[in-house]
Amino acid sequence: MKYANQVSEIINAFSPAPLQIDQMAEFYCEDTMEYRTSDKYDSPIKDIADICRSAKEYSACLLLGHRGYGKSTELNRMTQELADDGYHVRTIKCGMDLDLFNIVYSDLFILMGEALLEIAEESGCKIKDKVIENIKNFWGEGIETTISQEVEAASAESGMSVETKGLLAGILNIFAKIKTDLKLNEETRKEYRRKISVRSSEWIGILGEVAEEITENTDGKRPIIIFEDLDKLNPEDAWNVFYNYAAILSGMMFPVIYTFPIGLSYDVRFSAMESYFITKTLPMIKIEKINSEPFPEGIDIIDKIVQKRASSALFEEDVLKKLIQYTGGSLRDLFHAINSSAKRAERRESETISMEDAERALEELKTSLTRRIEKKDYDFLLNIYKGNKELIEDKEMLLKMLQASVVLEYNGKRWHNVHPLVVKFFTEQGLTESVRE
Repeated sequence: MKYANQVSEIINAFSPAPLQIDQMAEFYCEDTMEYRTSDKYDSPIKDIADICRSAKEYSACLLLGHRGYGKSTELNRMTQELADDGYHVRTIKCGMDLDLFNIVYSDLFILMGEALLEIAEESGCKIKDKVIENIKNFWGEGIETTISQEVEAASAESGMSVETKGLLAGILNIFAKIKTDLKLNEETRKEYRRKISVRSSEWIGILGEVAEEITENTDGKRPIIIFEDLDKLNPEDAWNVFYNYAAILSGMMFPVIYTFPIGLSYDVRFSAMESYFITKTLPMIKIEKINSEPFPEGIDIIDKIVQKRASSALFEEDVLKKLIQYTGGSLRDLFHAINSSAKRAERRESETISMEDAERALEELKTSLTRRIEKKDYDFLLNIYKGNKELIEDKEMLLKMLQASVVLEYNGKRWHNVHPLVVKFFTEQGLTESVRE
């Protein structure tokens, strides 16, 4: 990823992937939180960081937020700051390591074990022989021989003695195989899950022992684990993972942050979740107020996010303003529209993105959004657009529209609005009196 000075470089600069730690200095835009929460002193990410630094034994967090609104980037930024303070943080990308359409709570505990052992290796922590023996015994017959073989291979490769990094490296090679089987091997996956489900308290105890040794080795700073991509679970799978096993997932003696589908906060079951987890929400950046007046500060900060990645000279007059206006504060939609606009400009062999490029990109996005709704949904959406932005009684329909990204949610005062491109569609159908131009 590099700063875009030419139209051909825009697609690389506006990748939908979150910013990684080594990209923060160049591309991260500071001070967006005030325009998410409506309070310059309010930051859910800083709240989570403070929780991670605290000495409390149980500190499991759920981070809520719509997809594509910056959760992963903000978590990576937090990871950088915690690492600078001497904490060891491991992020587990569930979308890569697991099949998100076939996931159960025990999978998370297996990945948690691997993450803690990676932290132990990274921090130079020597795990007690008793703990290593407990890990061997937990996974059953045959693993002792396999670990011994892996340890010898790792020791020979690294030049380390069996008593130091060779031992951890050997065990981690076993976990790499377990992780592959979790994703791809149905029969073996069942066996691993069975082990965790019938002996979960024993495995949690082992995780606690590993975490305790890491903490002692790092001057009292507990290891921290982040689970990414769980906000992408469909609703029922999310409830199966979290609701039925909330007490277990929240019972770690070290900080664990789980991303969580924000739409499920409207389900009556969510109140029970708040009894177990500390819940925080990362709102999107608002570009208008609840009374439908523009919110210039929000528009300006999104403009700054764009200018962190590309020269403003690549956009003809008012083009970027229009792209921001019609994507409603959704960074995912904005980046998609910028990329589509840039592709068209490049095919025209133009050095800049024109208004027509932008309008065609927005039309494509509008088509994608309106495919997700049916005529029977119109009255619900128009009711929000015409002013019912806070007290929405039909929570089931609201959840459906939020998941489809045709309704956007803003914080400070929690309220909703219809996506500007859906409003544009309604206007074209003669269903609204006017649309912003």
